[in-house]
Amino acid sequence: MIEMFLNVDDLAHVRFAISPLQETSFSLWALHYPGEFPLHLRWLRLIRDDLPALDTELLLSLVSRRRWLPDFITPRPLARMPDLAEELATVRRTDPATVAADLAAAYRDEELPPALQGTPAEVRDRIADILESYWHLALAPHWPRMRGVLEADILHRAQLLAEGGAAALFGSLHSNVQWDSGILRLHRMAAPHRVESGRGLTLCPTLFGRRATAPIGDVPRVAYPARGVATLWETVTAPAPDALGSLIGPRKAAVLAALDTPTTTATLARRLSITPSAVSQHLATLRTTGLVTRARVGRVVLYGRSDLGERLLGG
Repeated sequence: MIEMFLNVDDLAHVRFAISPLQETSFSLWALHYPGEFPLHLRWLRLIRDDLPALDTELLLSLVSRRRWLPDFITPRPLARMPDLAEELATVRRTDPATVAADLAAAYRDEELPPALQGTPAEVRDRIADILESYWHLALAPHWPRMRGVLEADILHRAQLLAEGGAAALFGSLHSNVQWDSGILRLHRMAAPHRVESGRGLTLCPTLFGRRATAPIGDVPRVAYPARGVATLWETVTAPAPDALGSLIGPRKAAVLAALDTPTTTATLARRLSITPSAVSQHLATLRTTGLVTRARVGRVVLYGRSDLGERLLGG
């Protein structure tokens, strides 16, 4: 179990971040154990023919038998949405002693794989290079839709925090997270650890997490499973009720029905197989009539159903 003792200042400095490098690293779990990630099987099929171009031995060796990753390959994001190049620069600056310690911690009671043997500085640089190549091959082509789901999750959590405070926010992250009297506990963690207050808290949604996790010895940070992962690789959306289609038109009804979670214009266009400009026109009409709300999260604009839209669709 990991315990984080959070004071009032920590709660005032809760921030959200999206880390491309975290998603790149965490996706290795799905690559290594595809049967445990059925929601990502379509993505795995999309990339499998390109994987032989990479050093997959080195890539897969980053996941130990205990499913641990070395902490230095997921540095705390310093910006709300850093570029992968910025994060990899942080990895390449990691002290060799930290690299050696993190590899030893990940492979505790295991022999270090041959692909990870060598001087810590050399291994660090090879790891950074392979993660960069893997990102461009496997994640970058799909990053807009991935980022859209992560942005929608952040919007949802921020609303929970505004409406219900820390208890509502932390209670929503995962069943292994417990909030009690200023202590945030993460259960089902391999190593017990205690983090003192005074440094804020960073929350990072992930598409590849099966429970909430936290790196050890870092500024307080929690990676938690994002909402809406089941919609990530969808290409079709359930049709809207016929009566609603007759009332507002089938295209607008389909757009309204597709907004189960806050979604970008590009994602809606992809799901409904219509052009982004057409989606924008439908959204503008739905928003003018009060059926859809709009919110900007960083550089992304997300649309969702209003209470009136929910009632209309449900009716």
